[in-house]
Amino acid sequence: MKFSFTDEQQAFRDQVRRFLSDKSPTTEVRRLMETDEGNDPVAWQQLSGELGLTGIAIPEQYGGFGSGIAELAIAIEESGRALLCAPLFASGVMAATAILKGADEAQKQALLPDIANGQTIATLAIAEDSGQWDHAGIAMTASPDGAVFKLNGTKSFVLDGHTADLLIVAAREPGSANADGLSLFSVLGEATGLTKKILKSTDATRKIARLTFDDVEAQLLGEQGDGAKSLNETLDVAAICLANEMVGGAEQLLASAIEYANMRVQFGRSIASFQSLKHKAADMLLDVELAKSAAYYAAAAADEGDDDISALASIAKASAGDAYMQTAIHTVQIHGGIRFTWDNDTHLWFKRAKSSEAFLGNSSYHRERLMQQWKV
Repeated sequence: MKFSFTDEQQAFRDQVRRFLSDKSPTTEVRRLMETDEGNDPVAWQQLSGELGLTGIAIPEQYGGFGSGIAELAIAIEESGRALLCAPLFASGVMAATAILKGADEAQKQALLPDIANGQTIATLAIAEDSGQWDHAGIAMTASPDGAVFKLNGTKSFVLDGHTADLLIVAAREPGSANADGLSLFSVLGEATGLTKKILKSTDATRKIARLTFDDVEAQLLGEQGDGAKSLNETLDVAAICLANEMVGGAEQLLASAIEYANMRVQFGRSIASFQSLKHKAADMLLDVELAKSAAYYAAAAADEGDDDISALASIAKASAGDAYMQTAIHTVQIHGGIRFTWDNDTHLWFKRAKSSEAFLGNSSYHRERLMQQWKV
């Protein structure tokens, strides 16, 4: 297992960071979070078409770059640092991975190239109104109707679900339960019978939607009833990438807290010189570095096909979720009274920390999942 990035990976990180610092300053984040779409089409085409971030982990035969999860995680980490408002995670991580894991060869050839070049915005619809991110939480039914299937039910907390051109949906045979009878389906974003509603969320930088399916026509991905394994593998990759995204956000908060502490003067000296604040900064650094180690390790393990990848994904998600939230709390405290103002940017990352903590399952869920993975 490698614990350091190659020169090529470092150069890639620098390139992505420069791009995002130019395209995703906080002024642009604030503008986009007030819109229903939540992203800039011009910047999206530059991000996907010119920089190729949506196709990083998609194999070359499907129009991507054929890199690994480690490279994808680097891009996602930098997007979290910049608080990027774009469907990169939904399309380039969740949907693309689900297709790679669950679709047959012809379906991969048909769907992945346009995702890789950004022409198609796709997303993955798993959770429902219960908020569960496992097999037991999926109640949506898929009934055969000739050569297609008809989906009935609801999906909630669907990332960029209101603007997606393509939906990858987890549904089950009527009467089945848990992992049995579970399949993945592709649905056009403008399909008849599909109703989309943007959900109000604490984090306006990350748009989520509730989708209602009323006899919506869908195409089966892969083999019927084989969706559980591919869904689990997809969720592992998504959790690892989200952990890396949270690490990027936490590191940005840490940097802003230290910068403010060095600038703010009380009693004739910088508050960064106070012993209590030094202890707080040390705790923040420790939390972020430990979470970073877990996230990087999990991404490397995914590329190497580690047998414990599900457990490592849960460790990374739980560690990063706790670290991001705690770092956000400390950063707010260090900023003092200014933290209550809308003009201060700290609350943007604080809200992203809270939404990311819950998305794909909170830390308690992933610790329980970890124990189940290693249960003797």
